Amino acid sequence: MSASAMTSRFQIEGMDCAGCAAKIEGAARRVPGIEQVSVSVTTRSLTVEHAADARLDKLEKRIRALGYGASRVAANETLPDAEPPCCAHDDHDHDHDHDPCCGHDHGPEAEAAAFDEAGADQAITRYRISGMDCAGCAAKIDSAVRRVAGVHDVQVSVPNRRLSVQHAPDMAPAPLEKRVRALGYGVERELDDRRDASDAGHPDGAAGSDVDSGPTETPWYRNAKIVTTLACGATLALAAVLTAIVPGYAFLWFGIPTLIGLIPVGRRAVMGAVLAGTPFSIEMLMSIAAVGAMALGATREAAVVVFLFLLGEWLEGVAASRARSSISALGDLVPKSAQQVEADGSIREVPASTLRPDMTVLIRPGDRIPADGVVIQGNSAVDQAPVTGESTPVRKQVDDTVYAGTINGDAALQVRVTAAAHDNTIARVVRLVEQAQESKAPTERFIDRFSRYYTPAVVAVAVLVAVVPPLLAGGAWSDWIYRALAILLIGCPCALVISTPAAVAASLSAGARRGLLIKGGAVLETLGGIDAVAFDKTGTLTEGQPRVTDVLALGDADEASVVRLAAAVEQQSSHPLARAVMTAAETRDIRVPAVDRGETLSGEGVAAELASQRLFLGSVAAARQRTAIDADTESRLERLHDEGKSVAVLLVDDKLLGVLAMRDEPRPEAVVALADLKRRGIEVVMLTGDNRRTAEAVGRQLEIDVRAELMPEDKQQAVRELQARGLKVAKVGDGINDAPALAAADVGIAMGGGTDVALETGDAASLHNDIRDVGSMIALSRRTMRNIHQNIGMALGLKAVFLVTTIAGLTGLWPAIMADTGAAVLVTANALRLLHIPSAKSSVDPVAPDPAVSAPTV
Repeated sequence: MSASAMTSRFQIEGMDCAGCAAKIEGAARRVPGIEQVSVSVTTRSLTVEHAADARLDKLEKRIRALGYGASRVAANETLPDAEPPCCAHDDHDHDHDHDPCCGHDHGPEAEAAAFDEAGADQAITRYRISGMDCAGCAAKIDSAVRRVAGVHDVQVSVPNRRLSVQHAPDMAPAPLEKRVRALGYGVERELDDRRDASDAGHPDGAAGSDVDSGPTETPWYRNAKIVTTLACGATLALAAVLTAIVPGYAFLWFGIPTLIGLIPVGRRAVMGAVLAGTPFSIEMLMSIAAVGAMALGATREAAVVVFLFLLGEWLEGVAASRARSSISALGDLVPKSAQQVEADGSIREVPASTLRPDMTVLIRPGDRIPADGVVIQGNSAVDQAPVTGESTPVRKQVDDTVYAGTINGDAALQVRVTAAAHDNTIARVVRLVEQAQESKAPTERFIDRFSRYYTPAVVAVAVLVAVVPPLLAGGAWSDWIYRALAILLIGCPCALVISTPAAVAASLSAGARRGLLIKGGAVLETLGGIDAVAFDKTGTLTEGQPRVTDVLALGDADEASVVRLAAAVEQQSSHPLARAVMTAAETRDIRVPAVDRGETLSGEGVAAELASQRLFLGSVAAARQRTAIDADTESRLERLHDEGKSVAVLLVDDKLLGVLAMRDEPRPEAVVALADLKRRGIEVVMLTGDNRRTAEAVGRQLEIDVRAELMPEDKQQAVRELQARGLKVAKVGDGINDAPALAAADVGIAMGGGTDVALETGDAASLHNDIRDVGSMIALSRRTMRNIHQNIGMALGLKAVFLVTTIAGLTGLWPAIMADTGAAVLVTANALRLLHIPSAKSSVDPVAPDPAVSAPTV
């Protein structure tokens, strides 16, 4: 810092993660006179060291241009306390394009600021928009609404057809709604709080789940686009017949269908230019081309072009609706009604949307479970495939968790509700996927930026084509103007703009239906480039609870008697090792006798009396204090310890009767899952806080590199070391003690079986807690990126071909509109193929495997 340098601090609003911080820091460093920059996400502050003549007003302007608030803090002023960001990414120094905890995109333009809780000086109103099917529609609505007085900020979601507006509390909604309708879209205000509908038991909720599935589809005869398209098509066909009969009036006959289609399109074009500031919209280009064709006497082609445009718009809407319905259909999994158990034991039928925590419901065999809950009575197999994609039913008994939308199997269950309808697993998954669909992948943001320059450039080319040949080469004005009009249609970027979001939306929806929750396009894109995966051990690579692996019977005893007496001593304990012993007795169908005077001996084990016999089950060290252990048994105990197993010694009247060894065993699917990742060329490593001997024993079984005895910060450092080698790293864990490492990784994947932790922690989550899902996510990402590249190739390829043929005079207006609307339909249809992911009923990977990787066998 130079002697003349000064220090200034700013409070930054809307900065929620390291991606925001990096962007603000980069902008600040480019301001002349700024020497040093420090950004803190935790305190949401910016500190700059600068020359006395530095333009701090320019710095504030740059920050606001990025979509953040900036207010200078006086030298003696204390920054207000700020909640730490939910992603805990303060020192997350890699480029995260989007964090699921942040409500805005982190693209270069920061298109939308975070929509947090509205302050006292602002309110948030949400609307449902009908007729909005593509990014172009969203851009027009966004621009028009921002121009309404009193509006502070705007977010538009195409997948969810939602408009969210942050505005002054006293702003009248009528002007905003009028502007949206003037653009040609329907607008309907939503309830302020989702809970309102749930509390009222709204019958129109998504099957009682309170999952908002969007506006009800109107009948086709009330859909303006469909009616206009049919009217234009019918009159076009009639015009062809009339022209054959009375050819002298062809201009009139074809002028009718042209005007039928052109009037609503032209109106939208004018309103878009005036209200939204989008003069280069597809509607404007279409209108100019159609009017120009009519002026040149090409009414037949003008009519065909208008009809094809309307038909293409309608098909785009159909495809977009199908993509939306794929995820909103999850809400239909929850039944509309539930059988509530009253305090007196009577049963009454109630709407599922009215269920609240601590209510009790009866689920009969074959019924869908109406709410998340815990089993309090009964034992039954539950089919969780609709929610988690698991291929086989899961046995549920008392104290087990069940999820809304799953199907009860062979016996009745009574379940205590743990989550209201608006907050059950399905509702949360739908909301998270909707939020993820609103975030933009890096490729999508690049395409958006590219299209802003692409369309004006094509318009400039069209002008040159219309003017230069007639002026310089004496070409016919009508011929070259006609070709220029065709180039205008080719220049529309609709297919290009939709190429990425259509594929991302389809993939996120398909993944959610298979239990793969991926929070945003940026995460989806990053997953395909993962080079290394770091796994937690306990509960991720292993089952998360110990089980008895070895029973050594000594002397005259047999294994059954050792297990029976050990279970008798442990039956009053809730320790995980005690539960393992009890489970061993249950699996062997051993009847456990009751004991007397059971007690826990601190640091040693447990003791009890059975039929005047003194029983003790405890550590090897405690057993040595009570009796002598021969050399052969000591050798066997050492071998068990070397295998990473916990050993308990059983004594009867201080005589050695047997030994039980327990260990948290690897998951059955772990070996296959890790082998699959290795075949994909991905490095795998285990990061665990467990002792080295146990970790290395598990590592040998799984053939994975091990780093043991790590604290949470050590795991984070291990991830950074992998990144320092130039690797993109995914961290897989339970989302609790792995939080620092999950935050440090390029992608954090939480394993939690549909729990809150799995849904809310990390960038992605496995809803059915299966580590094979890591390979499935990577395969889905790679498949999606191939689809996106295909879409971009089709969109640009068709335009390039028709651009050349149009300039050469080989094709005219109607092939040009086919290059646009046809490409948009092709791109959307190709993206929808991602919805059809093969079922995971019997395969290791529920997602189609990477072509370069042979499918693993179980």
